[in-house]
Amino acid sequence: MRTPSRWLVGVAALAVLTGCVPGATPSQPAPSPAATTAAPSGPVIGVSQTTGFEIDRPRLPASKARPDGFTDAPAGEGMTGYTKQAVDWQTCAEKYECASIVAPLDYANPSAQAITLALARKPATKTPKLGTLFINPGGPGASGRNMVAYFASKGLEQYDIVGWDPRGTNGSTPVSCFDDVATDAYNQLDSSPDDAAETQALIVGTYEFAKSCWERSGDLLNHISTIDTVRDLDLMRSLVGDDKLSYLGYSYGTQIGAVYADLFPQRVGRLVLDAAVDITDDDSVIQAMGFDLALGNFASWCARQNCSLGTSKDAVLKTTTDFLDRLDAQPLQVDDRTLTQTLAAAGIAAYMYGGIPAWKVLAQDLRAAIDGDGARLLKSSDGLNDRDQDGSYGSLYYSFPAIGCADSKDSGVLEAEQRWVEDQKKAPIYGKYFGPGYTCALWPVRSAPQFKPTGSGAAPIVVVGATGDPATPYQNAVTMAKQLTSGVLLTYEGEGHGTFGGKSSCIDNAVIAYLTQGTVPADGTRCR
Repeated sequence: MRTPSRWLVGVAALAVLTGCVPGATPSQPAPSPAATTAAPSGPVIGVSQTTGFEIDRPRLPASKARPDGFTDAPAGEGMTGYTKQAVDWQTCAEKYECASIVAPLDYANPSAQAITLALARKPATKTPKLGTLFINPGGPGASGRNMVAYFASKGLEQYDIVGWDPRGTNGSTPVSCFDDVATDAYNQLDSSPDDAAETQALIVGTYEFAKSCWERSGDLLNHISTIDTVRDLDLMRSLVGDDKLSYLGYSYGTQIGAVYADLFPQRVGRLVLDAAVDITDDDSVIQAMGFDLALGNFASWCARQNCSLGTSKDAVLKTTTDFLDRLDAQPLQVDDRTLTQTLAAAGIAAYMYGGIPAWKVLAQDLRAAIDGDGARLLKSSDGLNDRDQDGSYGSLYYSFPAIGCADSKDSGVLEAEQRWVEDQKKAPIYGKYFGPGYTCALWPVRSAPQFKPTGSGAAPIVVVGATGDPATPYQNAVTMAKQLTSGVLLTYEGEGHGTFGGKSSCIDNAVIAYLTQGTVPADGTRCR
């Protein structure tokens, strides 16, 4: 997997930003999550002259941190206590129930330490029941519990709808890093540095951020990969009494589904993977290309609407990039805060998730910022960064890099800078503003074992992709459906991130028929 960017991927972003929410023992040996270990000594920051994987990841002193949710392992040998626990569902809101379970911190040593996982359920309202449909909004790090409340379950009433907060997130033993003040300061750094001083500041700031995560989260960081989460998902499947898994995942949630299909192919029931991430080792298509495509589509739409940003696609893009470049030297004051180039670029990107409904708002908010009022654009970037109005940060901001760096290899700081040069050739706008990916290069734990999931032996898996998706480019869906042995591609010709749940009746009807009746759509079906 490619080193992740600093920006989240997931339909949860739509809930925060725009209100345009779509949906609102394995058969083959799994790589052991225990293989993640503290990384090589350091820090000698940004001066590596050697080659190889993870050469700059620092080895830090042992951390004795016990994050919220650490608990004693249940009685019983091995996995016995975990698999025999009861799920005690309790009413927590109208029409919804909540529960918590325990899972091993390390599945290779389940008796040593347990963690807490938080779940929510919307019970089935129609018969005959089809079991449980597990859902995940992506991120990595977005709340599956919260998703239960806004998930578009019409047509799926025969299922119990269950969402969970994956390990390391929200109510499930969350990763902890900087405090809110330090996180604000970190976000003020220029993510696309122009000179040696800005580069060194970003490297040092990234190192200190990663160090804080290790000091406050400790061994949790060694057991937070998608492999670990997939084992949790299989434990939950067993605890709700389902022989096979029914699952709908968006964005990063598609990676969870793909890895599940690879590790437990015979337990795959009906899987829908919407807004596919890249599960290949091919870097020809990068996330920034999706944002450049979406920004270009916005610019064309804006010009056709006679918006105030320009009379042509090129004019709108120039207005936008001129504004961002001006902020690099002259950031905009917003009360007691500052709208920097980095935050403004994130704020604009956030509107790309919602397609045309969000573009209408962006046209107004971008004009306001250009005219000196950056409040709404700053609020948009806060949503993308999981920052609340009171200045507090949600766990997604911290779990996103923790999970992403556990799932990806890197080749150090210099390689990150070389990639940045190449990325700008592929995506001249957001390839630039994303900046170099230092986070994983300086992350203080090793990555989990890497492999290409194929799901060989699994039942048909429906992969949904939107041609205008900004955060997970459409080509990811094409390659995921191809790489998964039983993958079936369902295409939405339209904008936005995540499709099922109200954007297209054609997509919705196909997904519902598959989940409720087992009717597999024809591979290559296209919907508008």
